[in-house]
Amino acid sequence: MVNSQMVENYRIEDLLDIMARLRAPGGCPWDQAQTHQSIRQNMLEEAYEAADAIDRMDMDNLREELGDVLLQVVFHARMAQEAGRFTFDDVVDGVCRKLVYRHPHVFGTADASGPEGALAAWDAQKRAEKGQSTTADAMDSVAQALPALARAAKLQGKAAKAGFDWRGPSPALDKLCEELEELKTALREGSNVEEELGDLLFAAVKVGLSAQVDGEEALQKACGKFIRRFRRVEELAQAPLDKLDVPALEELWHRAKEEEA
Repeated sequence: MVNSQMVENYRIEDLLDIMARLRAPGGCPWDQAQTHQSIRQNMLEEAYEAADAIDRMDMDNLREELGDVLLQVVFHARMAQEAGRFTFDDVVDGVCRKLVYRHPHVFGTADASGPEGALAAWDAQKRAEKGQSTTADAMDSVAQALPALARAAKLQGKAAKAGFDWRGPSPALDKLCEELEELKTALREGSNVEEELGDLLFAAVKVGLSAQVDGEEALQKACGKFIRRFRRVEELAQAPLDKLDVPALEELWHRAKEEEA
C-alpha cells in the first residue's frame, strides 16, 4: 500500500492502491461519493485535453493528459470492482485478447498488405467478434456519445465500405445544395427545421469525406478563425458591439477578414 511519502517512481500497482485508498473508509469524501455517471463528463474532457496536446505536439502536456485519462480508467474500474462487476485486471485482459484476436496477420496466419489491409482485417475480425452480420449492425455499434460530426463521418465511412457511396465530391455537393433548399423551405413554413438542419449538416460531412477533408477538424479550424476575426472586430470597434448596427458590424468583419488575408 502506498504511504504518504513520495517515491522516486510510481508504477501502475501504486496507482491502483492509491485509488483503492481514496475510495475506502477514511479516504477522500469526494472520491467516495462519485459514480460512473457523475464522472462520465470527466472521461470525455480528459480525452479531449489529450487530443488537444496531440494537436499542439506538446509532449510534456500529452504525458500529463494521458495520465489523467488513465486515472479515469482506474477510477471506473475501481467502482466496478466494488460493485462486483469487473476489475482493472479484467479490463487489461479484455483489451489484450481483443488486440490478439483482431490482428490475425500478426498473431495468426492471415496476411495483410499495408495499413489498409491491416485495417480491413481488423474490421472483419471486429464484426465477427460482435456478431455483426450487416453494415447496419456495425453502424449500431458506433457510439452515440461521439461528437455528431465525427459520428456522421464514421457512419458514412461504413456505408461507403459497403458500396453505398457517390463517386467524387460533385454529387455530394449537389445533395448538400438540395438539403439547403429543404432547410429554407422548413424555415419559411416554420416546421421540421431541426430535421432539415440535421440533414444539411450530415450532407456537409459527406462533401468533406468525398474531398478527403475531416468535417470535425474543418469545423474546429473554422471556430479558431472566427475567434481570431471576432477579436479583431472588437479591437477595431469604436463602441461596444451591441451599440452598433448590422451594417457597421459587417464592415468591421470585412476589415478583419481582409487584414487576415
